[in-house]
Amino acid sequence: MHNKKIANLKLLPLAIASVLACGVAQQATAEIMLYDKDDTTFATDGYVNAFYVNSDVDREDDVFDRRQSRVKMGFLPNWIGFNFGKQVDDLKLGGRSSFWVTINDGEQNGTDTAIDVRQFYGTVANPEWGEVLIGKDFGLFSRSNIFLDELLAGFGNVSDTLGLVDGGGVSFGNIGTGYPYPFPTSQITYRNNNLAEGLRVAVGIMDPIDSNQIDQDTSNGLDDKAYQENPRFESEVSYQFDLGGAQIYSWINGGYQTSDNTNDEVDSVTSQGVGYGVQAKIGGLSLTGSGFQAEGINPFFTNNAGEATLREIDSDGYLLQGSYTFGKNRFALSYGKTEDDGNGLGTAADYETRGVAYFRTINDNLKLVAEYNQYEIDAEQGSGLGEDTDTFAVGAVLSW
Repeated sequence: MHNKKIANLKLLPLAIASVLACGVAQQATAEIMLYDKDDTTFATDGYVNAFYVNSDVDREDDVFDRRQSRVKMGFLPNWIGFNFGKQVDDLKLGGRSSFWVTINDGEQNGTDTAIDVRQFYGTVANPEWGEVLIGKDFGLFSRSNIFLDELLAGFGNVSDTLGLVDGGGVSFGNIGTGYPYPFPTSQITYRNNNLAEGLRVAVGIMDPIDSNQIDQDTSNGLDDKAYQENPRFESEVSYQFDLGGAQIYSWINGGYQTSDNTNDEVDSVTSQGVGYGVQAKIGGLSLTGSGFQAEGINPFFTNNAGEATLREIDSDGYLLQGSYTFGKNRFALSYGKTEDDGNGLGTAADYETRGVAYFRTINDNLKLVAEYNQYEIDAEQGSGLGEDTDTFAVGAVLSW
């Protein structure tokens, strides 16, 4: 069963590339204003990166062992985004769409580079009551866990078991080794950023997922239909404050949904999880600790991309990071681990990654990156999941 799930997971890095781009674009401050007149704005932002990558793969089945060189994008993809804003009386209207592209064509797809739109939403805001977002955007569960990853602009893990070494898309960063990925989804989300100084609250209803469909390879011909009487609920609360000269950012987020099945022989599944973390910055030093605990949730993807057969079993993980910035230089250390009872690939396994990275700022738009990463899967002998992959990556990042 886990082999089928691995095959599905190998299709996902391209999709991940697109949505990660959008998350960072939200934080971009160097956008180029294309139009600003009559209380209406239209601006663009973008991100281009490429790395030389060398991975030393050691898997349970020796037939896959090899040293592989690549030239590909990192944890973040390449994208161009567009942002709209308009003031109408006491309402601030906004919108965003972004287009991403992989730089890795190949012998199978020629120059048929994938282009996609993974973020398309509008917002209605007012200083008195907050903001409502309608459309497609990142989920809230595990959101800050990934957005505050110190290696977000680096490379991260490239599990060969998950198809990342030879894949045409991004690496996984720390996805599956410290947090699940908050896949974007259609949603209606309310935010209030002025409850108190530094306190932000977001609550939303999301399109639910079929978490308890029958695996057609083992269904014995039984007819079934997964269904959800209620949407998926997600939320995040964050609080930022100063303490003893340090800037502290803390958060807690979560998700909850239930899924039933028309076949009464298939159990209903309750999927629920909580994410949390704190980041402290003082001078050039930054320390971040985050984690999650979940039941009935794919430990790689919050929306169960790849259609793993979920059951009410546990997964949990944590990510510990530190960085120091002096002048135009930043060094970062990272350690992450996820322990999964079997929702991810159908077999209980521990996923672990260790990384060290150096970032050199050339100017506001250009950075150089060097990174060394060790990735490990510890699973039952004979499962086919065991892996140790070491990766060195060096590249450049251009943004506007």
